[in-house]
Amino acid sequence: MNDEQHYECVGVGVGPANLSLASLLHGSPGLLPNLFLEKSAEFSWHDGQQIPDATLQVSIFKDLVSLSDPTSPFSFLSYLKDKGRLYHFINARFSAVPRQEFRNYLEWASRRNRNVVFGEEVVSVDFDGVFVLRTNRRTVTADNVSIGIGSRAWVPEPARAHLGPTQFHVSEFVPRSRGLAGKRVCVVGGGQSGAEAFLDLISRPPAERPRRVSWVSRRRNFYPIDDSPFTNDFYMPGYSDYFARLDQGTRESFNREHVLTSDGISESTLREIYQRIYAERFIHGNTDLVSLYPNRNVIAVAASGDAWAVQLANSNHPAVLGQVDADVVVWATGFRTAAPDFLAPIADRLEREGEEYRIDSDFAVRWDGPANRNIFVQNAALRQRGLADKNLSLLAWRSQRIIDRLRCVRSDDPAPSFLEWSAKLSPDESVG
Repeated sequence: MNDEQHYECVGVGVGPANLSLASLLHGSPGLLPNLFLEKSAEFSWHDGQQIPDATLQVSIFKDLVSLSDPTSPFSFLSYLKDKGRLYHFINARFSAVPRQEFRNYLEWASRRNRNVVFGEEVVSVDFDGVFVLRTNRRTVTADNVSIGIGSRAWVPEPARAHLGPTQFHVSEFVPRSRGLAGKRVCVVGGGQSGAEAFLDLISRPPAERPRRVSWVSRRRNFYPIDDSPFTNDFYMPGYSDYFARLDQGTRESFNREHVLTSDGISESTLREIYQRIYAERFIHGNTDLVSLYPNRNVIAVAASGDAWAVQLANSNHPAVLGQVDADVVVWATGFRTAAPDFLAPIADRLEREGEEYRIDSDFAVRWDGPANRNIFVQNAALRQRGLADKNLSLLAWRSQRIIDRLRCVRSDDPAPSFLEWSAKLSPDESVG
């Protein structure tokens, strides 16, 4: 077996998580041969959802590498410099990074890393002293594997039998939402994705605009993201480690109670929606353009002639059912972690915690194999690591922790939070 077939780490999937790891490994001290494989022929990141003027909800510094290595040539600032647009970006004074620009940055990072390969699918991972990865092209071996296959679009049960040209997930919004002039459109989902789709539809020129756009959310209102300073402590490394030590019930309760710190709507988006509705209704007299339905659950979807009848239940009045008639339904109902079916040969050796693989403090799956052979999982431990696990905020830190495990070192952690999360006895409560 020659050196080109064996690697210290092989990554499966090239989304932001594994791309962060690949970028930091590219300049990591010491020899850590690595390879990252992506089954798609070319890079993509929510390409079907790149609605014009959509922006990120995180800081410019929460890129692939900066919060671990600010000097890395794979930073967002390095991308701007390489493209000759650093001064222009500064002068533009964006309140938030345009999502399309961040997507272009990610593609740039993938293209300049020779260890990232597209168009090669990992079909199985087995273990024989080392991990044996079979792809659609070859077989390679690795001491460690990093899984970053991302997520898949999710829709509720009432929609699953009807998906097609007139019912689709928001991840397909850009190609499928053309030609909606004069139609009735219903957007289901009260998060940022639903808000962006709704705003895009009601902001189109009159000749391209739907006749009516309804917006349905099971939340009690269209809530903003909680992006305040102390709330953002939930998205720091120290809190991630603290969260992992809590009992399962406490962790699940936290994720439910604080979902708006991750999945709320940007205040600027909400303000623009409200202003657009004001202008249409009071200035232009278009009183039939918008219908807003918070606090509703979709309980059924049925064909109604050439259209759809979306049946709603109001949480405050469960006995009274409502209905939205729509020609097109857009499901902005989120994503779920994709199943790594290629792990089937060793699946019975990996520990589970509910639907997730049970991980240790370095994001390695607990299993019955050697301690120096690891499968790392990224963006797949929401219940063990909290809402930040699927967020961009901890990409670089998590990647660095994985690299530290590979190198048998430990990098310095950031300064502790201002908040004291762990329970400690005060002097008056001390015992012994």
